Amino acid sequence: MDDTAIDRDAMGRIARALTFILGAEHPTTKALAAAADGGSAAQVKKARGMFLKLKPGERQAAMAMLDDD
Repeated sequence: MDDTAIDRDAMGRIARALTFILGAEHPTTKALAAAADGGSAAQVKKARGMFLKLKPGERQAAMAMLDDD
């Protein structure tokens, strides 16, 4: 994933994908969902960072699920 910004709509879609992949209680899933639901700029930055720290396979799986939308 490159350094382009992830908008709030995309964060919500990624959070839904991660709910399936990692579970609703995973910290990254929760952070992305909170950021998508009107989070502050700091929350958005934190959630993006957490997403980028996931294992490459987990990130790829989430992004693949977005491609199917």
